[in-house]
Amino acid sequence: MTATDTILYYVHDPMCSWCWGYRPTWGQLRSALPGHIEIANVMGGLAPDNDQSMPADLQLTIQGHWKNIQATLGTEFNFDFWLRCRPRRDTYKACRAVVTAAAYGLEEAMIESIQRAYYLRAMNPSEPETLAQLAGEIGLDEASFAQELLSGETEAEFQRQLDLASQLGANRFPSLVLKTNQAIRPITLDYLDHSVSLGEICAQ
Repeated sequence: MTATDTILYYVHDPMCSWCWGYRPTWGQLRSALPGHIEIANVMGGLAPDNDQSMPADLQLTIQGHWKNIQATLGTEFNFDFWLRCRPRRDTYKACRAVVTAAAYGLEEAMIESIQRAYYLRAMNPSEPETLAQLAGEIGLDEASFAQELLSGETEAEFQRQLDLASQLGANRFPSLVLKTNQAIRPITLDYLDHSVSLGEICAQ
């Protein structure tokens, strides 16, 4: 493997609750990876744009996912979100926010900001106003960000990432896929033990 042809794709969505649960282990894996491996975030996009309020039964289903992750992984969630916000099944805007921030070298900062806003601060990243506020908090100009969020360039890059996620066969989030030379293979993801993934990656 060489520095030019080894890429670890992390396919996820900033509003995916299992991705939030995986965040600590993902950080450990990133820190342990050999330096020659390039890491590439890929926005998988859980739910397309939708201005309709989330049905009550779906709200209960997702709250159930949060409780399961909390019990399984010990992940912190603020359930006030379901009382304070108008939930929508819409994660594409948050994905575009990550794409927009990436142009300024703030991709990781935006991912973390969205996750913390959604899961800890009871804020709704499905709202463009929320995303603009978060952009300001990480050092971007809110007005410029709001415009770029809707730009053709942002949409084109987001669509490229959606297509890439499909090409990689990443049909669940989060997913890890390793590209070496012309070979592409999924990597086992353990939510509590980064060494499982690390062992497979280093064996390539």
